[in-house]
Amino acid sequence: VAVMSAARCCRIGSSFASRSCLGGRMRQLPVLSVVDDLRASWHRRTRSFSTSSAGSYDVAIVGGGVMGSSIALHVVSAAEGRGLRVVVVERDPTYEWASAPRSAGGIRQQFSLPVNVELSLYGVEFLRSGLQEICSGLGVDTDVQFRENGYLILAPPGSGEEALRANVATQHACGATWVSLLGPAELETRFPFLSTDGIALGAFGERNEGYFDPWALLQAMRKGALARGVEYIAKDVVALERGAGRGGASIERLRLADGSTLSAGVVVNAAGPFGGRLVDSLGAGVAPIPVVPRKRSVFLVRVGAEGAGGRPKPPDNTPLTIDASGAYFRSEGMGGRFICGTSPRPEDDRDCHDLEVLRHADEALFEETIWPAIAARAPAFEALRVVASWAGFYEYNTLDQNGIVGWHPDVPNLLVSCGFSGHGLQQSPGVGRACAELLLQGKYQTIDLTCLGVERILKNEPVFERGIY
Repeated sequence: VAVMSAARCCRIGSSFASRSCLGGRMRQLPVLSVVDDLRASWHRRTRSFSTSSAGSYDVAIVGGGVMGSSIALHVVSAAEGRGLRVVVVERDPTYEWASAPRSAGGIRQQFSLPVNVELSLYGVEFLRSGLQEICSGLGVDTDVQFRENGYLILAPPGSGEEALRANVATQHACGATWVSLLGPAELETRFPFLSTDGIALGAFGERNEGYFDPWALLQAMRKGALARGVEYIAKDVVALERGAGRGGASIERLRLADGSTLSAGVVVNAAGPFGGRLVDSLGAGVAPIPVVPRKRSVFLVRVGAEGAGGRPKPPDNTPLTIDASGAYFRSEGMGGRFICGTSPRPEDDRDCHDLEVLRHADEALFEETIWPAIAARAPAFEALRVVASWAGFYEYNTLDQNGIVGWHPDVPNLLVSCGFSGHGLQQSPGVGRACAELLLQGKYQTIDLTCLGVERILKNEPVFERGIY
């Protein structure tokens, strides 16, 4: 298995441009001839392009979660006044089983790949002001309740400590200079609830990291897209169908579960955990993408007023703390409430296609893995009560646990945007903007996501991110 270099994955230009990984300020290019260029390109790609019928669109986005809604919002915002017809097809309009609202809602710049740092730099800018700006005048509530309590990532001696130092060096080079390295003594001074047994080093995001309300972000982006003219259809796309004959490489129709069809010049696969299955529906001759649904469980616990274990209870502004074991916890509101979780062991991490499996969190995982780990790290957790628990889908890229973004080489009008493996929520603003750039301008203008393209999948060249927990 070859490993692709990530050196070319970095910012081209943004409001953070003075901190560019490329070492200097880059010019942000304007949007020019958006619809004319796009439509001309589609005419060259496929004979079936049309916007004349009620069921025909310029862009059809499969999946209306945070990723699909972000793409829709960024596209129509950049193409304002150009008459672009965009539709989002979402099978679950209630979002009961959407991944983002069932997640921990975190955002961090603490990654090892520059491209992931860059995406989260734009993500926090978007939470602070970008969402409000893009929804200005639309009557959309853009308060996502961002709590800037930071991320605290803990590492053991040896390779874990070395990797954490290298990660922070990358983050600083990309402009995230607010991530600090703390030794055991500093950790215990700043976070007296922690036990530092077995810990050599911690990395703490002093600002621009923390957590927010995923539901609020999803609804704001969805409502903003609707207000800008995007159509949302509450149906399930069961297959993508290509044309016949010499021009048959492109998608002609989206077949829906009720037997009806839609047509579009470009189709965007933002189907999250079901993105792999959507590509499979194109049949032989189209390379698959390794995106499958997995299950993740989250537990809401409450700690007593005094805590236990001889250390104080973690405060109500506790950072999202990731233990060296992989277990995490963070405060949730007031009154000693916390959410916690971890990834299952690889041998227990099976594909999950059945909604029934999600109706119950993995209690054995909590009892046997999560609780012992968080109690060892924060002894006050030795005495706690589980208040609630839930499970959700996790879109898992089996190759390298990074997002897959870009045109599919076998299908000229299929843009892929899925497989983010747990960091899709925080990266959805940046990926939405990047997809809009590909759709409207034909290339990336701000953050270069080339290294996350489909080509690496076909070549079996993983791009490894150390900061996957």
